[in-house]
Amino acid sequence: MFSQLSGSLENTFKKLRGQGKISEKNVSDALREVRMALLEADVEFGVAKDFIARVKEQALGDKVMKSVTPGQQIVKIFNDEVTRLLGGDEAPLDLNPPARIVMVGLNGAGKTTSSGKLALHLKKQGRKPLLVACDLYRPAAIEQLATLADEIDVPIFKPEPGESDLIKVAKRAVKWAEEQGGTVTIFDTAGRQEIDEALVKELQGLVKFLEPKEVLLVADAATGQQAVSVAKHFDEAVGITGLLLTKLDGDARGGAALSMRSVTNKPIKFIGEGEKLDQLSAFVPDRMANRILGMGDVVGLVERASEAMDEEEVERMEKRMRKAQFDFNDFLQQMKMINKMGSLTDIIGMIPGAAKMKGMTVDPNRMKRVEAIVLSMTPEERSRPELINGRRRKRLAHGSGNSIMQVNQFLKQFGMMRKMMKSKGKMKKMMQQLGGMDGGAGGGGGDFPSLKG
Repeated sequence: MFSQLSGSLENTFKKLRGQGKISEKNVSDALREVRMALLEADVEFGVAKDFIARVKEQALGDKVMKSVTPGQQIVKIFNDEVTRLLGGDEAPLDLNPPARIVMVGLNGAGKTTSSGKLALHLKKQGRKPLLVACDLYRPAAIEQLATLADEIDVPIFKPEPGESDLIKVAKRAVKWAEEQGGTVTIFDTAGRQEIDEALVKELQGLVKFLEPKEVLLVADAATGQQAVSVAKHFDEAVGITGLLLTKLDGDARGGAALSMRSVTNKPIKFIGEGEKLDQLSAFVPDRMANRILGMGDVVGLVERASEAMDEEEVERMEKRMRKAQFDFNDFLQQMKMINKMGSLTDIIGMIPGAAKMKGMTVDPNRMKRVEAIVLSMTPEERSRPELINGRRRKRLAHGSGNSIMQVNQFLKQFGMMRKMMKSKGKMKKMMQQLGGMDGGAGGGGGDFPSLKG
């Protein structure tokens, strides 16, 4: 997400940094570009207007105009204001007993999946979460939640088939939760295609009965301006305490994330950045501001890496790399660890300065084709790459759905990578050729297995 906005802002910042002196005209021209970038990214008009006004007031102040590095000062103002727009400080959940969380939102926003993700997130923190299925209209939603609960090994309460009284279900669920001894109960509610009177009345009754500590609006960040309107209506109806934004790993322009916080004055508490159950993160405003401004998120990247990678395995692989013993088994293990960290597009967005690297894009389908080649190998071929002759290459091409030319190119690049393992100075070139990021620096040639779109 935010890649389009990040690119536009980076171009603007580059122009400002190149100015020896900052004038009102410089600032006005730059902010005009920023305003257009915000609106194109689906930021609500009023939010964009207020943001620009605050930045302009500070940018034309004496502290900036008389500064030795005015361009850098303005970038800092942007960073501070984007952080402020996103909520300033991190807003944790209120989990004081009885810790009850009601998940609300429209159909298709990812409410049920997010309920499962949140339960897993809390379980990893050492809590004992419970799930309650409160969608009495869609049996499929109940079964979906039950499947998720089974997958993460979390107890679930399901209503009786044909039950239509939501408060009756809630009363039984509360009693059940007390018997289970859980520390936090998550209620997955019904949604509609749009907010209607019946939905509002039902949710108001449930919230009034449960008196939850948290009412989280699950909103699809890809819906743009509509998401802002939905957030406002839900807040007016049931008094949401926070937002959980889904699908931040997609191609959405991201303005909804900036706007919803400002319109509702309620914090973004979590973001979902993928379909896997472990791809839910606590929202940290200053980190997201850094990513939007192309400054990356090193802390977030390290956290993901530490969760995804086994320390002993990394150490073992490092030793094999130094001795140039790296084989296809190691390569496959490395790919699995990277996949655990989330989408490659999202990972690249967390690397400082990635927005400046023109042409750096990711095509996950090509990575899958590389993986298919390795999976088509026999155990012996993976351990001894030198065995793969012309006849075996044809078999690999047929088995992986690639052309012989693509297989040959991959094997050539892999061989080059093994030779470079002993030279630290050549690691950068190696990563450009095989590591999955083609930033236009060349090296391998061709379009496979490069990830450039």
